[in-house]
Amino acid sequence: MYMDSVVVAGIVTVLLILGFFGGVGAFVVYDIKRRKPKAGKNDSHAPAKPA
Repeated sequence: MYMDSVVVAGIVTVLLILGFFGGVGAFVVYDIKRRKPKAGKNDSHAPAKPA
């Protein structure tokens, strides 16, 4: 198969996009695991009790 420079540039672009979104996804998963509330701690996102 003939590999034109445009074909190579397209393949590289697709690989860079996939790598970028894979990195963002890995960061989100890591951040969710890091921010998971520990047992016995108050949830900071719980609604405040009315006065």
